[in-house]
Amino acid sequence: MANVNYMLRGTAACPGCPIPRELNNILEIAGKDTVLVVPASCSTIIMGDDIHGMPSVVPVVHSPFAAPSAIASGIKAAMNQLNKKGNVIVWAGDGSTGDIGFASLSGAAERNEDIIYICYDNEAYMNTGIQRSGLTPRGAWSTTTPEGKREFKKPLPFLMMDHKIPYVATLSIAYPFDYEAKIKKAMTISGFRYLHILSPCPPGWRFDPSLTIEIAKLAVETGIWPLMEYENNKLKLTGPSILLKDKSKRKPIEEYLKLQERFKELSDEEKRLLEEDINAMWLEIERRMS
Repeated sequence: MANVNYMLRGTAACPGCPIPRELNNILEIAGKDTVLVVPASCSTIIMGDDIHGMPSVVPVVHSPFAAPSAIASGIKAAMNQLNKKGNVIVWAGDGSTGDIGFASLSGAAERNEDIIYICYDNEAYMNTGIQRSGLTPRGAWSTTTPEGKREFKKPLPFLMMDHKIPYVATLSIAYPFDYEAKIKKAMTISGFRYLHILSPCPPGWRFDPSLTIEIAKLAVETGIWPLMEYENNKLKLTGPSILLKDKSKRKPIEEYLKLQERFKELSDEEKRLLEEDINAMWLEIERRMS
C-alpha cells in the first residue's frame, strides 16, 4: 500500500478510535473516484462540519440514519446515467445498519444495487451516549443496559448472506492483509457488496486507548469475531479463523472480556449464555460451509 492519507490528520475521533485508519485503508484501495455516504454516526463528527472542515479528500454525502442505502443507490444510478465511473460506498455504524436503516439496506441488497456497504460495528450508539443497539453483545454494559444487555447480538453478516448478494465479508483492522484483500476483492465485483468490520471503541467499551488493536485481535483469536468470506453462495473462513474452527485452538473468551469494563459486571450465567451464542454462531458457520 502507498500509505496515502485520504483521511487527513486532526479529526475529532476519540483517542484510540480505529475509524480513521479503517476508512483510510479502504479509500487507499477505492481511490479518489469514490463517493462516501455517511449516515448519522461517530463518523459524522469525525468527518467534521462547516467550522472544522472536511478531513476526507473524496466527496461525502451526510445521510439521515434510515436512508444511506437509498441515497447511495440514487447516486450510483445518476453516475450511470452520466456515464461516470467510480465507487459508491456507504460507511455506516451498527445502529444505522442493523436497526434504523435496515429496511433500506435490505431493499438495496434485494435489488442487488451496484454499491458497497461497509458497517463499522462498535456495538452501540456511541455518538449519542453509548446506548445499546441490536448489535450490542449479550451481557455488555451500555447506558440503556446498565445491568448488561439480555439479548443476543443480531447476526447481521448471516442476514446479508441470506439476501444472496454477490459478496459478504467480515474484517478486522488487526489483520491488515486479510482486511485489504477483502476490500480489493469487493472492488472487482459488481452488484451489492457487504463488508462488516468489528470496530473497538475505547470510551464505549471502556478500555485503555492503547489496547484497540490488541482487543480487535483477541476478538478473532477467541472466536468471538470469525473472519469469513461469502462469494457465489459459498462461505469460507479466512486468516487465522481457518484454524479456529477447532474450538480447542481458540483462546478463552476471558482474555477478551477482562480488558473491557463494559463486561465488568458479567455474571457466570451471562458468561455461559454469551459462550452459547458464540458456539451457536460457529455451528451456523459450519452448517453454511457444508
